[in-house]
Amino acid sequence: MNLDNFDRKLLNLIQTSFPITPEPYRELAETLGTTEEEIIRRLEKMRDTGIIRRLGGIFDSRKLGYRGTLCALKVPPGRISEVAEIINEYPGVTHNYIRDHDYNMWFTLLAENQAKIDGILAEIRAAAGIDQLLNLPARGIYKIKVQFDLSEVEHVK
Repeated sequence: MNLDNFDRKLLNLIQTSFPITPEPYRELAETLGTTEEEIIRRLEKMRDTGIIRRLGGIFDSRKLGYRGTLCALKVPPGRISEVAEIINEYPGVTHNYIRDHDYNMWFTLLAENQAKIDGILAEIRAAAGIDQLLNLPARGIYKIKVQFDLSEVEHVK
């Protein structure tokens, strides 16, 4: 997809200044001098082509009373997609990715309490038929702010 100057401005804006109001797309349109419909059309196109994977808020899970853990599994290469589907069914899974390691599938899980985390991990073990799962609870919070300056980007694959 070729990004025009407007797309780049829109992407830069939503990374840093997404309006928290009843009509955020209308406010973005006013800021960029267009219509709400055009903002929504462009964002949908970028989502459909994979430029945007997710558009939503990020909350401090600890302040909401949640606990988090990082997990790693040893998944046979031929079962990666199958096991990923099982894991991704859980709403508390925030990331799931493959690594070049014996423990080759890693995911993060948030839940209301430790008992809930333990229950979900037991369900995943049973559903996937995989016992080799490392549970690596968060000891600290690491937030990395990532912002991409798209001013010079023209083409995205």
